[in-house]
Amino acid sequence: MDHPLRRSALAARLDDLGVDGVLVTALPNVRYLTGFTGSNAAALVARDGAVFFTDGRYIEQSRHEVPDVDRVVAREGLEREIASHASRLGVARLGFEAAATTVARHRRIAEALDDVELVALDDAVEHHRRAKDPEELEALRSAQAVTDEAFEEILDAIEVGMSEQQLAALLEAALRRDGAHGLAFDPIVAFGECAAEPHHAPGHRLLEEGDVVKLDFGARWDGYHADMTRTIAFGSPASELRKIHDVVREAQQAGIDAARAGVTTGEIDAAARRVIADAGYGDRFTHGLGHGVGLEIHEAPWLKPNGTDELPVGAVVTIEPGVYVPGLGGVRVEDMIEVTDEGCRVLGSSTRELIEL
Repeated sequence: MDHPLRRSALAARLDDLGVDGVLVTALPNVRYLTGFTGSNAAALVARDGAVFFTDGRYIEQSRHEVPDVDRVVAREGLEREIASHASRLGVARLGFEAAATTVARHRRIAEALDDVELVALDDAVEHHRRAKDPEELEALRSAQAVTDEAFEEILDAIEVGMSEQQLAALLEAALRRDGAHGLAFDPIVAFGECAAEPHHAPGHRLLEEGDVVKLDFGARWDGYHADMTRTIAFGSPASELRKIHDVVREAQQAGIDAARAGVTTGEIDAAARRVIADAGYGDRFTHGLGHGVGLEIHEAPWLKPNGTDELPVGAVVTIEPGVYVPGLGGVRVEDMIEVTDEGCRVLGSSTRELIEL
């Protein structure tokens, strides 16, 4: 990953942001700019240089993960060191990440930098993270490949009488066995009527003949996440659920067909949502069509009704329409796509047709 280039790109936008430097404290953003993977760090990016801050637990880790920027190890809180280096770099207006800064931390920073104006910024680093570079795309493809492999493997393990929690545990084990560096998130496993909950937590519900099985899961690879959902049938599902799967599948394809660089997130959402509304299930599609995926499982850009953001080349987003009917069940089909000038590429290889076990 070219971390110096990323820091330079942020520094080049300081005038547009109206600041002399940016204090980055959200750990995914710190990793994006420096490569650091620990649990306590900050980065200061100014016109005349950048500084990385951490504590004594990470002396050696930061030495090999962050070799190309000034490193400061703070004995107490990071704020005093940040203040000292902000002064050295001539920062009079310091941008901070509004979404990642608590009131308490803002107070500590303000007290340490009493002669520096603090300016709240939104998405200063996330703006750059929306378009993935080739190394990021390769990591995302690797995460997806493991996810596809685990899905194929887990199909043979599904049997009547097992619980949602048992299947979730088997799915986690398959992801790790197939090479995942970690889980992208705790898997969602929902049987039957539980599939009507978009984000159902696996419980003690036992699998029965005729149930739909909703699986939402993903591998993590080199810090990058995969996100995929499949809804399959164990035995013959209710006729309405079979119909809903067809509708959701058609809606997902409409979203995929609409996605390309320069199109707004709202236009893509509308293309998929229209299919579901025309089928009479508009009020059962209760969330946005998708979201960006990268160093975080949910990140910009957000595909939602009336969204105005335009997708850039290299964005990786999910297309995940769903229909949820209380008391009956639900269907979601989700894939990550890579946005191109001409359209998009689906990263996954698993079938999107209804599988009946």
